[in-house]
Amino acid sequence: MAEAEALEYVAEQPGVVFAGLSQAYRLFDEPGHGAEVFSLIRESGQGPREYLTRFFDTGKERQGDITPGA
Repeated sequence: MAEAEALEYVAEQPGVVFAGLSQAYRLFDEPGHGAEVFSLIRESGQGPREYLTRFFDTGKERQGDITPGA
């Protein structure tokens, strides 16, 4: 749902690019449908790949992919 909303947002904003990264953290309480718990928008002259490497790929992440519907 977050990725779909991000794609809708960038479609309406000239010059804005969705870098393809969505992050989540396990919540202990139900936030409710549509509740925003975190959002980050940052300006950068870098392309999406360079941006993600610069700001999010430190080598110390504890991350994984989520398969939709799994």
